[in-house]
Amino acid sequence: MRLVIQRVSQAKVTVDGREIGNIAQGLCLFLGIAKGDNKQNADYLAQKSAELRIFEDDTGKFNRSLSEIGGEALVVSQFTLYGDCTKGRRPSFSHAAPPDEAEVLYNYFVDQLRDKGIKIGTGQFQAKMEVSIVNTGPVTLILDSK
Repeated sequence: MRLVIQRVSQAKVTVDGREIGNIAQGLCLFLGIAKGDNKQNADYLAQKSAELRIFEDDTGKFNRSLSEIGGEALVVSQFTLYGDCTKGRRPSFSHAAPPDEAEVLYNYFVDQLRDKGIKIGTGQFQAKMEVSIVNTGPVTLILDSK
């Protein structure tokens, strides 16, 4: 699994002009699921997302986690994180998990964050979405479960 983490002051996702998920301060999490990924990969990334110290304390240092600040998370599935652009001009997505397998792990990941007390907004699996964020810092990180 691959996760792009963006620290945000707000984020929302719309489908067909209708807002389906939004958050205030927290993290926008773009989740890519590869063939062979499993619940242990999701557990690892959910734990990291909740506990990664990327929010500033009173002295301006990265010492606080999403859980510690009471932040929220917007989770958006993004199979394109496994796009391979090494050959030709069109990306290959052969490393991405099939949609039926990926959706199960996506929902499991979301549930793991909820179980940690994180307020969650989500995108819509396999939908064409518009994601609007206000990235603070800017802070953008990439995590891989392997």
